Amino acid sequence: MPRQPRKESQSKIYHCMLRGINQQDIFFDEKDYLEFQNIIKKTKKNYFYKVYSYVLMPNHIHLEIKDEIQKLSQIIHSIATSYANYFNKKYERKGHVFENRFKSKNVENSYYILNLLRYIHQNPVKAGIGKINEYKWSSYLEYLTYHDENQITDVEEIMPMFSQEKEQAQKEFLEFNSKTVKFQESIELLEYEMRNRLTDEELIYFIKQELGIYNIQEIQNYSVEYRNDVIRKINKIQGVSQVQIARVLGITKRMTQNACRKEKNSS
Repeated sequence: MPRQPRKESQSKIYHCMLRGINQQDIFFDEKDYLEFQNIIKKTKKNYFYKVYSYVLMPNHIHLEIKDEIQKLSQIIHSIATSYANYFNKKYERKGHVFENRFKSKNVENSYYILNLLRYIHQNPVKAGIGKINEYKWSSYLEYLTYHDENQITDVEEIMPMFSQEKEQAQKEFLEFNSKTVKFQESIELLEYEMRNRLTDEELIYFIKQELGIYNIQEIQNYSVEYRNDVIRKINKIQGVSQVQIARVLGITKRMTQNACRKEKNSS
């Protein structure tokens, strides 16, 4: 099945995520983190994009970026390729470093921009590997220094969203980032999509959140055409098998196969 083109964000802002292949670590020492930061700085100059927030975790990366020239795939490809070349040479290995295709979601309003920023900054806390104000490999500390020409993050575009006054903006920034993300589950959908395999519970969560179907068993009673359409949408989720779809929906494997086969024949 051919890949679907990414939907262009009206705001030109995206939440991007790169994960190590097979969920393997991609950073082993401080030099690795520094190299990735330098690569972001270089690609910013080449592609003229802006970074609103980021975090480098041991086996994955979150980026909140504004892509003014709408070359998102080229930007992420350049970052991933540059780091993979560095990584493979350093650790004397060959092959992929990242999963083949990065994930992205459009960020269309200021509410999402700020909550995503907070979610990204809270990743080390959530993973239990560091405090938000002590973790070196995120944009959080750059927001505290503000207007440092050597930093990655374009904080001057975000801080006025808290206050036009610098000191007040930093105070509100600190307070805002200390609170729980209000729609964390929605943002985490992107992380679930990056996994090689989803649990049944995660698949059910997807069906409810993405498709708005809250009574899963009712799918059995849908018309054949509508049920097949639902099955095909679920089948596009990365990390889901047709056997799992049949099990979760309470239908036969043949019904799932027939629905997916019809889409293939029509494409």
